[in-house]
Formats: sequence, structure tokens, C-alpha cells
Amino acid sequence: MIIGSGPAGYTAAIYASRANLRPVLYCGLQMGGQLTQTTEVENFPGYPQGVDGNQMMMDMREQAERFGADLRDGIVTQVDFSKPPYVLTIDDGTQIEADTVIIATGASAKYLGLADEEKYRGQGVSACATCDGFFYRKKVTAVVGGGDTACEDALYLSGLCKKVYLIVRKPFLRASKVMQERVMNAENIEILFEHNAIGLYGENGVEGVHLVKRKGEADESHYDIPVDGFFLAIGHKPNSDVFKEWLDTDEIGYIKTIGNTQATKIPGVFAAGDVCDPVYRQAIVAAGTGCKAALEAERYLQR
Repeated sequence: MIIGSGPAGYTAAIYASRANLRPVLYCGLQMGGQLTQTTEVENFPGYPQGVDGNQMMMDMREQAERFGADLRDGIVTQVDFSKPPYVLTIDDGTQIEADTVIIATGASAKYLGLADEEKYRGQGVSACATCDGFFYRKKVTAVVGGGDTACEDALYLSGLCKKVYLIVRKPFLRASKVMQERVMNAENIEILFEHNAIGLYGENGVEGVHLVKRKGEADESHYDIPVDGFFLAIGHKPNSDVFKEWLDTDEIGYIKTIGNTQATKIPGVFAAGDVCDPVYRQAIVAAGTGCKAALEAERYLQR
């Protein structure tokens, strides 16, 4: 059983199918995962001209189907990992028994909750600077957040963009000291402390951000800054809630795996992709862990 249909899930399905393990894959809430929210992917090997995120995931799905993977719509709402075969309940009430399980449910980027974030998704709004920063070379961008991830994204973008605004809600950065120093020493990064983004504007994509400074204070002020790209860096939420009763997770919810493997503390249950990766969160890394999980599942069944 494979849960999730992003790069990790589909890659696991390809490998498991070719090993004649007869995998059943449930696609989950968002068929194709986070990449279906990306207009163009340029950093995945094998697509020298880039590829639409949806098209890439359709290619992976077609490849998995070609080798015989049983792909189904549905969401896993409950699991019983007390003893094998493991029992998984689907949202339509179906119960599936599986000798091995690969969890590839991904992680969801956190957004501010602005209507404009959805309006401009793929047209200037992104939650992955590493994925989409290349499209904003020599342009002006804004990053929202004050932690290490936000500082890392701002520094990454500063190597590509003419100017980067770092929009920080608090009067200080939460990032580590070394990251703070790097950001403050970057000539083309401007930190906007005590600022909240309250909206975006633009005709054919993002052209600027509506800001409020010192929100709720006597000297509250509103103004706009022109930007070409708006990046969210306020964290991700791993889609692991349904498994927490059985598996170890970190304080955020990322599933813990054992050593350099994709194995969890439950024998025969593996995790792959962003649901167990708080560091990289890249499609190519997720695909690699999906491969590892399928190979480890095969060896587990052989033993």
C-alpha cells in the first residue's frame, strides 16, 4: 500500500510494480502533490526545457500505471499498525489490508490566508524559493517570515534578484545568529520589521504588496511596495496526523525514519518524501526516497 501521489508516491509505485509487489496507491487530497501548484519545473533532471508541474506528475502517473500499479482516488482516514497485515481505512469506508505500507503524504506549505495568495498562485506567489526563484532573476521579490527558512530563502533570492524585501511580523528575527548576520550583511536585502502583508495587487500577476506597519499600534501606517514575486517562508505542515498514534514524529510532525533508511519504528511501514523531510523538500529528493522505500519494502517482504 502506498499513500500519496507526489514524486515519492509515484516513484515508489514504479519500483514496487516492477518488483511485482502489486502496489495499491491511494492518491489523497491533491493528486500529484505540491508540484501541481507549480506552473513550470526547471530543476528536475530529464526535462531540459522545463516542464509544467501538472504534466510532470501525469507523466509519473502514466509510468506507474504502465507497470501495473493500482491507482485509486481516496484519502486514508485511519490506520491500524498494531500487527501485520496492517489495516487502512479509506474515506469511503473501504478497508485495505497490506503487508507493507509506504507513507508518502507530503507536507503542505503554510500560507497567510489572504485571498490574493490563491488569486495569484502560480502568477507570482510561491512557497518554494529554490523551485521558483530562477524566474525572478534581476527582479524584485519579497519573502515573508523571520526564521531560518525565511532567511535562507532571502539569501538564495539575493543571489538572483535585484532586490529582496524580508517582511517580518515581529521586531526581531527568530533565525539563528549566523543566519541573521548573513541577511543583515547582504546589500540587496532590506528587512521590514513589524510589517504584515495584507494583500497583493497586479493586473497579470503580482506587481506589489499591500503592507501595514506596526499593526494595531497608535502609529500604524499603510503603504505599498512594488515586487515581482511574493514568497512564503512561514513553514510547512507535514500531512502525518493520521499516523501519529503509531509512529514517532518530531515536534513539527515530520515522521522519523531510522538511520539512513526510510523505515519507521513499525516493521514494514516506511515513509518517503516531504512527510519525513524537514530539510530539502525538493521533488528530486522525494523521488529518491520513494525509490529507497520501495526497495526496502521489497527486501522486508523477502525476509
